[in-house]
Amino acid sequence: MKPNVNIIAVVDVIGALSSLTLDNGNLCLADDGAFDSGGQGTPELCTVVAPGQVVQWSAVAVDVQTPIEIQSITFIGDAASAPAPAPAEQPAASENPDANVWTGVFPAGLTPGVPYKYRLTLKMHEGPHSVLSINTPALMSV
Repeated sequence: MKPNVNIIAVVDVIGALSSLTLDNGNLCLADDGAFDSGGQGTPELCTVVAPGQVVQWSAVAVDVQTPIEIQSITFIGDAASAPAPAPAEQPAASENPDANVWTGVFPAGLTPGVPYKYRLTLKMHEGPHSVLSINTPALMSV
């Protein structure tokens, strides 16, 4: 098993800003985990991880001229009302200040097979409608 699971958010920024949503084909989420994650290529990605595994999120724009960044990742609970994983954190200043990678460690003790949904908030360019969120992705313990 790899020590890290990478999740990438590929965003059609022009489509998202035009329709003010990350739905409707404007967001593709995929991971490179060792387990069979459901919803690959969709906003409903459910990444399967092992306790203690590091999860790294990054975002890229289909329109390479428009900057995109992850503004926040916040866990929003689950059906079983068990404690959700802690929010992911953006690393402090690094060698590459333009890096947009958020990292978190999936904790032990969470119920296997239960999806822990999170809100992914992305900031695209500038303006009053430049921040969009989606609540459909999740992490799930093996």
